[in-house]
Amino acid sequence: MKLSFSGRLWVLLVALAALALLAAACGEPPPDQSAEGGGQSAGETTGEGATEETTSEETTSEETTSEETTAQEALTPGEGSLVVYSGRSEELVGPVFEQFEERSGVDVQVRYGETAELAATILEEGENSPADLFFAQDPGALGALDDEGRLTELPDEVLDAVPARFRADDGDWVGTSGRARVVAYNTEELSAGDLPDSIFDFTDPRWEGRIGWAPTNGSFQAFVTALRVLEGEDRARAWLEGVQANDPFVYPDNLTAVEGVASGEVDVAFVNHYYLFQVREEEGEDIPVRNYYLKDGDPGALVLAAGAGILDGAENPQAAEEFLEYVLSEEAQQYFADETHEYPLIEGVEIDEELPPLSEIQSPNVDLSNLDDLGGTLELLQETGVL
Repeated sequence: MKLSFSGRLWVLLVALAALALLAAACGEPPPDQSAEGGGQSAGETTGEGATEETTSEETTSEETTSEETTAQEALTPGEGSLVVYSGRSEELVGPVFEQFEERSGVDVQVRYGETAELAATILEEGENSPADLFFAQDPGALGALDDEGRLTELPDEVLDAVPARFRADDGDWVGTSGRARVVAYNTEELSAGDLPDSIFDFTDPRWEGRIGWAPTNGSFQAFVTALRVLEGEDRARAWLEGVQANDPFVYPDNLTAVEGVASGEVDVAFVNHYYLFQVREEEGEDIPVRNYYLKDGDPGALVLAAGAGILDGAENPQAAEEFLEYVLSEEAQQYFADETHEYPLIEGVEIDEELPPLSEIQSPNVDLSNLDDLGGTLELLQETGVL
């Protein structure tokens, strides 16, 4: 029997979640992960009104990962409320929901979780899903839902707020903030001149034991999907196998990967650009870490977008549209620029002065709407032993 996309994705995610939970219960990292490379999970993210637990004294701002649980209060969709499934963490986007709730009077109810897992949940729930809006960490999961016919076309005033590269070709989802893939590097061990010109060069044996990555992270998975689209299945597999052969340190998330660079545990890590700023806020401005932006259209310089779409079974699509209009307002976009250090996607909003403008990042030419084969990427990551 051949499983549909939704079936394959669900089976993969359930298996990965079970392995992660079993490992956590035993006090060990998930299978195929180095005990030195990642340590404890960043914590658990819970729904609104529930108690948030972490394995450390401080709650991180990392996007949610597959190790996190989604124990929630009951969601009550309907008139006057907006039910959101959010793959972005409460610490990062909770203030945006609160601001919208205050300005609109809409009762915003949020289920937080890992982006791919929430997408699979929506597919499994079918017409019974209580979600009005899906807020994703990356375009891959949005594209996967769109392929299954679960998203509805957005109004032109929402779509036209952002450049065409940051919205779906069919108008069914829209980007809300931008993030660049970078190589974070330890400045006490390396200079920018020591770093290679391409992400593919990190398969060189000289990088053995020096690399950190977070394979369960949604943006990493979207990057691998882009690698498959840009370079083909065989080259993407070869890159994963080549880095895997270099015994990379496996971290539960981007934040701990950058912390690993700062501590000298690894020399480099493949992450989103804004985690450097989060680690600085925690550890101080003088940490020995900088971001390196690859050039000449290299896949490692991919620029992704967090984004959102309205579900086909939404009970309150009007509130969902109002939220999208708000999240693309100058106020909300300035929040992303100032507080999360992401790239605003509308014109006229100032970015962090340390960031290169989006126009100067030499990112590859890839249609984000084509990063929809999340199930295929998860299978590849399993087959290569990365997950």
